[in-house]
Amino acid sequence: MKVFKFGGASVNNIERIQNIPVILQQYQEQPLTVIISAMGKTTNALEKVAETFYKHQKTEALQLFDVIKKQHITTAKYLLVTCFNKCLQQLTDFFTEIEWLLHDDPVRDYDYYYDQIVCIGELLSTCIISHYLNEQGISNTWIDVRDVLKTDNNFRDATVDVTSTEKNILSVIQPNTGNIYLTQGFIGSTDENESTTLGREGSDYTAAIFANALNAESLTIWKDVDGVMNADPKKTAGAILLKELSFEEVIEMAYYGAQVIHPKTIKPLQNKHIPLFVRSFIDPSLPGTVIQSHKIKKLPPIIVLKEKQALLQLSSIDFSFVGEAPMARLYAVLNQLHIKPNLLQTGAISIFICMDEQDDKIQKLASSVSDIFDLQVEKNLTLITIRHYNAEVMSKMLQDKKIVLEQKTTTTIQCVVNN
Repeated sequence: MKVFKFGGASVNNIERIQNIPVILQQYQEQPLTVIISAMGKTTNALEKVAETFYKHQKTEALQLFDVIKKQHITTAKYLLVTCFNKCLQQLTDFFTEIEWLLHDDPVRDYDYYYDQIVCIGELLSTCIISHYLNEQGISNTWIDVRDVLKTDNNFRDATVDVTSTEKNILSVIQPNTGNIYLTQGFIGSTDENESTTLGREGSDYTAAIFANALNAESLTIWKDVDGVMNADPKKTAGAILLKELSFEEVIEMAYYGAQVIHPKTIKPLQNKHIPLFVRSFIDPSLPGTVIQSHKIKKLPPIIVLKEKQALLQLSSIDFSFVGEAPMARLYAVLNQLHIKPNLLQTGAISIFICMDEQDDKIQKLASSVSDIFDLQVEKNLTLITIRHYNAEVMSKMLQDKKIVLEQKTTTTIQCVVNN
């Protein structure tokens, strides 16, 4: 069994959807589970529907949802001939599910309604693509992942019940047959069958959960890039493809802000030593990047840039040493405000925190610790992280930059710079 995941970028127009059967035809004789995201910007559009509905603007919310309906029906018309009516019937069931909700008045928390509405994006995309694959001669079994992937009721960031989910996966998917199973990423449901979403990178995480439960040979994430690069090519000239990485290295990259694979996706794969491939759906002939358990030696420098950073200097008001009690208080406030420091450095009487520019959170932080710390803030900074750094790359990346704060280990250097 192999597991494939196609993200929103790989299904955001007709041409890219038509490329999916071209890829899958090469694997028709093998058991395959395919996880697919919502099309393109559908999730953003559905978020707008949820926001509008929660403001008690039901008519406007229904109008916004009608645009999404028409877009998906139009896509189905372009793709389908013999299966269109059958597909439309299934799509209409999903449309009705949301429209019933939008005619009610919101009486629960926003996060609950967010999940009930946003989850429909994946159901619509997989419905259309499943019928399209069948019409192209690629027989597949469509699965509503909400019947399989069970979670708690922490809406918008639900925790998966791994035991019941694994049992459910094995009850609906037969790993030893040549069947293709098609289902959704990012979404699940509670024991009460209320829809939930899994938070950031939820589709990748879904794919990893299926791969783990099925003892898959591999997981492949199909993207609109050649593989994992050592830097963002949009921000750094001369970025190169990393042909091989370890799970540990990918987790480190994600920790420092690289938009690669979320750590929660890695763990289910790492537990069973299942390799992860990141490949291009635009050019499937390219080998891409393989991520697996063993460490890779002699990696090139890996560069992560985080822009729009703020540097906070918290100095003790009475010039006392920054000891255990003030630090414990500060960490409690950071946790309460959901502030993740991108870099933290302590001195005798000061603490430096580099974080994303979020004025509201910075103000709340200042107010919460004003009795023990004086706060100074410098904005419009960039945090440069270089793993496996060398003198040449450091010189190139820091040229004409004023270093405001620096932190270095034997493998990683981080510099907060003023451009």
